[in-house]
Amino acid sequence: MSDTKILPLNDSLAEITAPPAATRAEPSKASLHDEVLARLRDYIVEGNLSDGARIPERELCTQFGVSRTPLREALKVLASEGLVDLLPNRGARVRALRAEDYKELFDVMGGLEALAGRLACESMSQAQYAEIEALHHEMYGFYLRRDLHEYFRSNQEIHQKIVDAAGNRALTGMYATVAGQIRRLRYAANLDAKRDRWAEAVREHEAILDALRRRAGAELSDILFKHLRNKQIAARESVSE
Repeated sequence: MSDTKILPLNDSLAEITAPPAATRAEPSKASLHDEVLARLRDYIVEGNLSDGARIPERELCTQFGVSRTPLREALKVLASEGLVDLLPNRGARVRALRAEDYKELFDVMGGLEALAGRLACESMSQAQYAEIEALHHEMYGFYLRRDLHEYFRSNQEIHQKIVDAAGNRALTGMYATVAGQIRRLRYAANLDAKRDRWAEAVREHEAILDALRRRAGAELSDILFKHLRNKQIAARESVSE
């Protein structure tokens, strides 16, 4: 047998093997950018600033605990999404939409989602359907808890997954462009208390999921277009109140 001795782990060895402080996990620039972008997008979408309002950069930097650089980078992305307008040397403001814009944009989105639903039923895998089904149940749980913030997040993810399942890059690009412009209006549509649009939207999502399960493309196409048309009406009523 070898005479080699196993030495106990001592403090000095622990210091040698421990990762240097400089290499320990820290938030990367990319993760900070994504976090600021998501928070700023939600802040605007959820109605904290009115149409045409200037973006209070200094206040938001304090609220988010960041410098102006990541905030301004996030504003550039939101401008590309159609959510804000950048003003040369004067910051940014929330993009204001006219009443006639609502109908046009929602109808375009309805057409895109209708096409996405039909294509998804032709090419969607069972794994993709299972993912959408899981998101639907998650969304319904948020609805029961009246958590509109999380409900809207999972709701939008469902619509995006249907577009992804369509497997059409041109459609995906067009969808992203229009989706950014009406994101605030889609959120506002759930606030229409006169017709309880939120409950109505949940029922429509049940029908969407059922048509997806059966791969009923033509039926799903009609459901999605009507879903967006109903959102358009509710959004217009909510904004006009």
